[in-house]
Amino acid sequence: MGKLIRRPDIWISLALFLLMIPAERMELFSSIENWLQGNRHIIRLNTLDADKTKFAYDDIIIVDTEEKFFDEYGSWPLKRSDIAKLTTLIKKLGAEVIALDMLMDFPNGYGEDPILAEAMQSAGNTIVVAQLEFDGEGKFKGVNYPTETLKVATESGYTNHTLIGNKISRVRFFPEQIEEHNVWPFAIKTLAMYKGVEPKLEDGQLIIGDISVPLDQFNDLWVDLPSLPPAATFLAKDTPAGISAGEILFDLEDIPDDEWDEETEELQELIRGKIVLVGDTSEVSHDIFTSPIGEVYGIEFLADTIMTLMKNAPIRPAGDNSEMLVLLILFIAFVLVTLIPKFENALFLLIIALYVAFALYMYVYHGISFSMSYSLIACFLSTGSINLYLFMMERKQKGFIKGAFSQYLSPTVIDQIVENPDMLKLGGEKREMTPFFSDIQGFSTISEGLTPEELVQLLNEYLTAMCDIISSHQGTIDKFEGDAIIAFWGAPLELPNHATVACYATLDMQQRSVELRKMLLEQNRPLLYTRMGLNSGPVVVGNMGSAERMDYTMMGDVVNLAARLEGANKFYKTYSMISGSTYELTKDDVDSRQLDIIRVVGKKEPIPVHELLARKNETSSEMSGVVEQYMKGLKLYRDRNFADAVKEFEKVLTIDPEDGPSLTYVKRCGVFIETPPEKDWDGVFTFTEKGGAITLDETTS
Repeated sequence: MGKLIRRPDIWISLALFLLMIPAERMELFSSIENWLQGNRHIIRLNTLDADKTKFAYDDIIIVDTEEKFFDEYGSWPLKRSDIAKLTTLIKKLGAEVIALDMLMDFPNGYGEDPILAEAMQSAGNTIVVAQLEFDGEGKFKGVNYPTETLKVATESGYTNHTLIGNKISRVRFFPEQIEEHNVWPFAIKTLAMYKGVEPKLEDGQLIIGDISVPLDQFNDLWVDLPSLPPAATFLAKDTPAGISAGEILFDLEDIPDDEWDEETEELQELIRGKIVLVGDTSEVSHDIFTSPIGEVYGIEFLADTIMTLMKNAPIRPAGDNSEMLVLLILFIAFVLVTLIPKFENALFLLIIALYVAFALYMYVYHGISFSMSYSLIACFLSTGSINLYLFMMERKQKGFIKGAFSQYLSPTVIDQIVENPDMLKLGGEKREMTPFFSDIQGFSTISEGLTPEELVQLLNEYLTAMCDIISSHQGTIDKFEGDAIIAFWGAPLELPNHATVACYATLDMQQRSVELRKMLLEQNRPLLYTRMGLNSGPVVVGNMGSAERMDYTMMGDVVNLAARLEGANKFYKTYSMISGSTYELTKDDVDSRQLDIIRVVGKKEPIPVHELLARKNETSSEMSGVVEQYMKGLKLYRDRNFADAVKEFEKVLTIDPEDGPSLTYVKRCGVFIETPPEKDWDGVFTFTEKGGAITLDETTS
């Protein structure tokens, strides 16, 4: 948790999620939001049964003046005297409310306003269109009412819809204007008149009699736009929801009163007791808008708004608490994902997909609209912020790795770690490893005979040759101590066959030493013989030191033993010694011979030690003969038959007079012949440290 708190990308993500709250209030991404809402609505219409989403024309009917009507009428627009006739006829057909979606804010040149006013007063329950006026900054300027004559004769309501992203889907309320001017949206005023009540706004709720629906944070009512019949571009066409004004104005004017009921029976059935919306759907009117379901006329949108309210608003905004909860859950999910390496982006996309699915489900099946755009924008921006942080941290980490390990590892290994940093665990950790120690025999004497320049040159040539081999075999150079090289295999990269690789590297270094000696001999320079010790087991390895200065190093008993084995070589006149644990790990890969069972300084438990000879089955025939004969002598020595053991070891010396282990055992057997070990002797020799040198304790144990 502490690491998360210290991460700047987490705080940036939190800020981004919190900023979406005022961004939503300011409608900064309203176009995107409306596009998403529109697509959600289309999915809803295509998912739910048509019966649940179709236009309910039981209480509403549209009377429109379309192109065909005006072709017969002979002029545009419709005269107000004829609007008066239409109003009178519609009322006579039994309409409950007549809503005229026709802007009449300028005086009629023919002086027909009184005629229309009288007709509306006679009909009762009529309403005409007004508009709210705003300046360029969106500040309210006033109400554009119908002419004064019409204003006093009937009710009016504004038809300013909410157009966001060029799609109409909402009706916006202006509480201040409602309170000051008592001017309501046209559709709301129409429905209230139909129900015989006055509309009210209370605590974000629109109340019309028994209808109570919530508005969103902008005081918007979400309109449940219906599904349209196939190939229908306007609801009044090809459906019982609408008729042409011509069917009333042209056909009914001259019907005698005594024939009225008989001639108009079908129309009365359509209109009686309903809200009748009268509007212009001709091309010249330009009263058409884009919506999620396609192009709709203004009169149609008014009908959809009324229908939405009659259905008790099946599309409702999610409450502020719900929106805040969703944002919080998304933020927490994003934070938790940052704890999972490598799969962040996949999980981010999964979270986003789950949120989209949730928002779609709530809209389609429950009619609850979440502000998807703001949540999604917060998610995508947070993803970018987190990825940028991780990218910067990765670059920093790669730089650290290169800086920290360039002195220990080969460029190839460093590149592997940089590309796969999970392979590396910085700090102290326990690993199965093979430590390596080497030292040049008699280096102090050699250095005394050289100038400083000569000594540095010689040492650099040697160290370069040895370190190149270590690096090429995936080893890690711990440090140099004069002529000594300390290295290990198995960290920072895990190496399952660390013991085998370490042995191969040791053999190659000894072979390189032979080549170096040939070159040095030709140059009449001092010859270098190197003792090497290997041990395998659990080691603590990591960056150790202070905050200002640290080394990638190792420690533990396994390391100490490897150092002792390097020094123990001198007593057997060998140059490559491995422990029993290393032998067990490598016996199928390398040839070796057992040297002894020893007890080193500081250890009570004895350990077997072996001389490393060659890769498996690559030992020379001469050396194979030496080993075979040597093992005979070693068995006799272990059986306390020291006299016969000497004879077998001397046979070895006839093959190789310089065989160090045989020379050691000849001398040791001579000591035991003169002074036999105790009866409980177990064949173990103990090494002690005296005066800074490791010597053989000739006392029995």
